[in-house]
Amino acid sequence: MLTTQRKQLIQSRLKRDGQFIAKAFSEELGISEDTVRRDLRELAAVGLLQRVHGGALPASAAVGDMRVRSQLAPDDKRLLGRAGAALIQAGQVVILDGGTTSLQVVQQLPLDLHATVVTHSPSIAVALAEHPHIEVLMLGGRLFRHSMVNVGASVIEGATRVRADLYLMGVTGVHAQAGLTTGDFEEAAVKRALHERAAETVVLATLDKLGAASAFTVAPLNALAALVVPASIPERLRASLLATGVKLLQAD
Repeated sequence: MLTTQRKQLIQSRLKRDGQFIAKAFSEELGISEDTVRRDLRELAAVGLLQRVHGGALPASAAVGDMRVRSQLAPDDKRLLGRAGAALIQAGQVVILDGGTTSLQVVQQLPLDLHATVVTHSPSIAVALAEHPHIEVLMLGGRLFRHSMVNVGASVIEGATRVRADLYLMGVTGVHAQAGLTTGDFEEAAVKRALHERAAETVVLATLDKLGAASAFTVAPLNALAALVVPASIPERLRASLLATGVKLLQAD
């Protein structure tokens, strides 16, 4: 089998099974595991999968910059934003992550809502300025331009001084085995710190993030109070996520 054909077959198996086991594939084709690992390295280098010990997982499509991500699944993000906004109650202290889905949450918040929002995203802070009764507390640090959020030790230190009712977390990957992941080491550390300071953490996830994984782990799925997903989630994905014990909510 040609290299191109092997790589196509690897991607097909990932799409079908949601994971790829290198040893089983090498035995099936009668080739060395080194050959399979080389194929995986080359596919990972162009963003077509996420390598893990023993094989690979589907790579998240949500790893592009803000301009790219703003064009992904706009209808689902609008519904997820509405579902996220409905979770925020008057008088609460809420941590709101950066990202295009979080911007949809802000746009869906009623203008008469009285609450406090803590964010490390300049974009979210600016969007919240339109809400006269929401107190906005911004955690400052080094601007990570890819995601337009602040990262670093100062953000993590600032998080230790917050006790929030709810954290609406953004991630790039939601996978039954890999858990919640994102594509940057520092950003993952900030998300973990914010998660630890909230009574409940909820993730709003578009379909491109479900069943996919990125390089850096944030938390297991069962650490969430709920995972909110589009109504069009495939049944196979729904079943694999529910098997982790996570509470699944449908945005419609």
